[in-house]
Amino acid sequence: MEIKRDLYLKKIISYMWDGQVKVITGIRRCGKSYLLRTIFKKNLLEQGVAEDRIITFELDLARDIRYRNPLELAKAVRERVEGQSDRYYLFVDEIQMSDEVPNPFNPSGKAITFYDALNDLRSLQNLDIYVTGSNSKMLSTDILTEFRGRSDEIRVHPLSFSEFYSAVGGDKTEAFDEYAFYGGMPLILSRPDDTAKMNYLKSLFSEVYLRDIVERKRIKREEVLSVAVDLLCSSVGSLTNPNNIAKSLNSRQKLAGENTVAANTVKAYIGYLSDAYLFEECRRYDVRGKDYFDYPNKYYCEDLGLRNARIGFRQQEMTHIMENIIYNDLRIRGCEVDVGIVYGAEQNDSGKTVQRAREIDFVATRGGKKTYIQSAYALENEEKIITENRPFSLTGDSFPKIIVRHDIRKRWYDDTGVLNIGIVDFLLDEAIV
Repeated sequence: MEIKRDLYLKKIISYMWDGQVKVITGIRRCGKSYLLRTIFKKNLLEQGVAEDRIITFELDLARDIRYRNPLELAKAVRERVEGQSDRYYLFVDEIQMSDEVPNPFNPSGKAITFYDALNDLRSLQNLDIYVTGSNSKMLSTDILTEFRGRSDEIRVHPLSFSEFYSAVGGDKTEAFDEYAFYGGMPLILSRPDDTAKMNYLKSLFSEVYLRDIVERKRIKREEVLSVAVDLLCSSVGSLTNPNNIAKSLNSRQKLAGENTVAANTVKAYIGYLSDAYLFEECRRYDVRGKDYFDYPNKYYCEDLGLRNARIGFRQQEMTHIMENIIYNDLRIRGCEVDVGIVYGAEQNDSGKTVQRAREIDFVATRGGKKTYIQSAYALENEEKIITENRPFSLTGDSFPKIIVRHDIRKRWYDDTGVLNIGIVDFLLDEAIV
């Protein structure tokens, strides 16, 4: 089964021969290697690039183990490319497998890393460089620090619903239900039955992602990390902060004294999970005051199947699942996403007029265009319709406003210009935001 990843292919093509190192990042097993070595390579061949002009190293394989030494990698590439008139493409897969080696001219000095090798190879005018790195060893923070503006980062996500549906076809509603339960990790599509899919997702979370973080960050309190993950998975779409998680964790585990978990520890662990692309923080933004709040914020899981697997495929509240799916889809489309806060005057129980904060689920911004989005499972009565629409009237601007719903199929605009659209229709219409 061939899965199209046209969004990422177009992005890679747009960066070709710009003099930068193209770094393809994302959560492990989301299809980075397939994107580079299969989809992009096929495109190059179709454009007439000779196969022997594409140099590939797969550092996770024994046959290329020699080139985990960054000096050997740079030497091999230079011997093949330097002085040639033809253009070459370098693919280095699983770059995080590269070793640090002593500087042969200064053994006691700073070690040589793959960053040094790739920055050196950038000087070859007839070489275009592409690398993939598993999130556990090559996080976005590392890339920004080490390459210092000399790289293009191409963030790859698990399958969007549009990509998922293009592969499975059939009834759209049934496909959405499957996607909401098992998520969009590409290998899910090749698993033969429900049991195999569940086991695959559970194994990914515990044996791959969390194990990587524990080893990389040398986590001493693995049980704290594990509980923090469970709490984040259970509270997607809900406001939370490290203090609340620490209190809940201490209460659940009946921890006291020296064993008490501090909020700063939880904050650090959440940072590790975010750097590993397992979760993203969605901050609250004062729409009219144009300022961010410190806490609480929301956290969304990179893939719903992973989230569902972590909590044993329980807690299938479609309200929260819809929110997470919409958030992920907006991020895949390249939007910056915040939780919008607006204020309106209302009377309290004492009859006094007060300013009350109301929430807009998502403020999605891309290319200067802003879109306000509410996620609503169902609006079955006038009271709920008013509740969902009220924050829109308080924004003080005319940017597009959308309510994404599970209970309708046909899209329509209300009298105030707010678009009501079904969740499946929204996810398949990539031009809507």
